[in-house]
Amino acid sequence: MASIDNLLVSLFVDEVVGGFLVTIPPGHVGCIYSVFRGVLKNVWYPGMHFKIPIIHRVKLFNAQLIEYTIAKDVDLKENKEIMGDEIINAVTADNRFMAVEATVLIKLDTERLPEIWQNIGENFVSKVVRPVTRSRIRKVLTNHTMSNALSIERSAIEEEIKAELKESLEPHGLNIDNFYLSSLTPIENTAIEEERMVPSDPEQGQRTAEEIKTQRNLSGNLM
Repeated sequence: MASIDNLLVSLFVDEVVGGFLVTIPPGHVGCIYSVFRGVLKNVWYPGMHFKIPIIHRVKLFNAQLIEYTIAKDVDLKENKEIMGDEIINAVTADNRFMAVEATVLIKLDTERLPEIWQNIGENFVSKVVRPVTRSRIRKVLTNHTMSNALSIERSAIEEEIKAELKESLEPHGLNIDNFYLSSLTPIENTAIEEERMVPSDPEQGQRTAEEIKTQRNLSGNLM
């Protein structure tokens, strides 16, 4: 499983020739931090660059396509900045529960890296990517029934989620290349338990239905 280090490659690149030169490897870009001016606006691309020792420090970022994987084998307990997420539970239009596994292909907008580093910092995944991805997947699935999601509307759901992610993440400097649903699995036990919780009293049942509807609406309005 890729970690945040696949996105923010190293704390600072190795210096050569007494610290006056740094080399940016292929597939990466460098951002420059000045002890006097903070994060500078210019970005260094692959090749050798001159810097001022002590004054300038350079941080490497991965400029390649990165996989953000949502799967059952992802564990956030040890590293919340891992490039992925645990299985996402979502509610469909017919109030059924589904477990979602998916992959998002993401690429950093290299021209905006200084802005990203300055405004968001290194906890980019936990602050932005994960909450946005969770909320957009849940929002889209509330518009589809379980049966349709498992059959004829699967490709449409992928396109809808991709569009939602592009709209929400690209303003933060993350370009969405593609989105794939790896697995949509009905959670029958959860659905059954929810049905058992519905009271026999009609008025109370109506209130419960309204609460479910409110929760679904809120899940679509996050971020």
